[in-house]
Amino acid sequence: MSVYTPGQAAEETGFSLDTLRYYERIGLLEPVERNAAGQRRFTDEDLGWLGMVRCLRDTGMPIAEMLRFAKLVRSGDTSIPDRITLLEAHDREVQAQIAQLQEKQAALRRKIGYYRDVQALSEAPSACERVEEPQPS
Repeated sequence: MSVYTPGQAAEETGFSLDTLRYYERIGLLEPVERNAAGQRRFTDEDLGWLGMVRCLRDTGMPIAEMLRFAKLVRSGDTSIPDRITLLEAHDREVQAQIAQLQEKQAALRRKIGYYRDVQALSEAPSACERVEEPQPS
């Protein structure tokens, strides 16, 4: 089992040191073991849990819901149905966000197309420029 300093844990997870301390303080992360000098030492298990927290956070789950999920995980396998319910509800919210983003992306693409058309028209030679001069006979 590997052991990580707080700096290494921050680097591995992408969380700041302040965020790691905050997550430990509020109970989202269980108390981190300390060495004889009192320095925090993160384990592979801690980093694995933080990876799940990262996923939940990056998909917009509120901290209160993440805390609820953490409590369910710590309560053991009897909470698996409740965990599934919580994650399915969050998945529906993520799917709704994706649908909203896709609608907004479609609008952006329409606007890009419009501006490309305007640009193409402004760069195209005018009708007068396209008329060829008659050749002398």
